[in-house]
Amino acid sequence: MDRVITYRGFEIHVTLTPSGEDLYEVTMQIKGDHKLSIIGERGEVVKLRHGPFTRRWAYLIGEVAGQAAIDVLRGASAATSGS
Repeated sequence: MDRVITYRGFEIHVTLTPSGEDLYEVTMQIKGDHKLSIIGERGEVVKLRHGPFTRRWAYLIGEVAGQAAIDVLRGASAATSGS
């Protein structure tokens, strides 16, 4: 199961992989800007820890983790300005 969330000019790709009955492991990938090379290989998939999660929580956690990473890339001042 995949979902793409647009956030501040980037795309957060969240992928769920079934790991049990109604439980999923979650990975996320950020695409969309040259600044991604600052934190590692461009387009790297990140497996989120402390799973498995229910489907609803998995998507939420993937989205929030992606947004936090993008906020770090854009800088703290840009994150608090609401842009």
